[in-house]
Amino acid sequence: MARRAQQVPLVCHGHSRPIVEISYSPITEDGYFLMSASKDGKPMIRDGESGDWIGTFEGHKGAVWSANLNLPATHCVTGSADFSARVWNAITGDELYSFQHKHIVRTALFSQDSHCILTGGMEKKIRIFNLGRPDADPLVMEGAPSGIRQAVWFNNDSLILCAYSDQPGIHLWDTRTLTQVRTVETALPVTNIELSRGGTWMTTCAGREIQFWNTEKMEVVKSHTMEFEMESSSLHPVEGKFVAGGEDMWVRLYDYQTGEELECNKGHHGPVHCVRFAPDGESYASGSEDGTIRIWSTMTAAEQEAAAEKDEAARAVENLTVEDNAAPVAAAA
Repeated sequence: MARRAQQVPLVCHGHSRPIVEISYSPITEDGYFLMSASKDGKPMIRDGESGDWIGTFEGHKGAVWSANLNLPATHCVTGSADFSARVWNAITGDELYSFQHKHIVRTALFSQDSHCILTGGMEKKIRIFNLGRPDADPLVMEGAPSGIRQAVWFNNDSLILCAYSDQPGIHLWDTRTLTQVRTVETALPVTNIELSRGGTWMTTCAGREIQFWNTEKMEVVKSHTMEFEMESSSLHPVEGKFVAGGEDMWVRLYDYQTGEELECNKGHHGPVHCVRFAPDGESYASGSEDGTIRIWSTMTAAEQEAAAEKDEAARAVENLTVEDNAAPVAAAA
């Protein structure tokens, strides 16, 4: 029986407890970066391509549930079980602002212009803090029926998409009226929302269902039922592929159109809580209960082997050509 090729990922150590969120920056003039949030309370920033550790943001007194960079990757925001959201200088590691809450902060994110952050969590409230006036009271959106698991800016920051901890659906809040304006139904609570860079596509996980949405109409355009419950999924920025991870500890790459499994990556020793494609689409990262981040090539192991064999054959032909061309010279000598 033929041996099935297996990927060898880049393994990023450093966290001592489970990884609960990972996020990439866009591509900047200095490359792109990977943030990780962990229950060890020490969010980290890494080189997004190599996985090399760059720094740890010290200061939280509880698990960190959320960690995200702004678009230029100059600042990061974190949300924690210590009832605070904090803004940091991503270059120096200095803490710039700390915003106190009355319960666990599960999600924290910069606006597109980096002037504001939004936070949400077990208080059942969404807050928007103006970083130009950090001492001012935040805008507050109240009335969520459940804790807020994840919130993301949408539609040029005029709307916020929310997933609640134990309520199904995707819930849209208007940042101008501070009210919930729409709910899009899902069968089960949504565990992960990912927006494409342009905001035109949304990927969601809910139980075994992974769904892909046209955000203009908020309609499902593709849905796949997985074999296992998936906690997180990510759509390739260009190619028709998506990656997903969940309770079974494996990270799987799928064909977007058919749902066919293209590769199953083994290596984690606990459930996979988060997956994300790098902004260039060349790789994707996974974070697990085992406290590690693993970076996998989008090119499958079989494709890598085939490419290596092709390169080796090309080199052999090149060497043969060189030897053939050199033979008359040697004879003349």
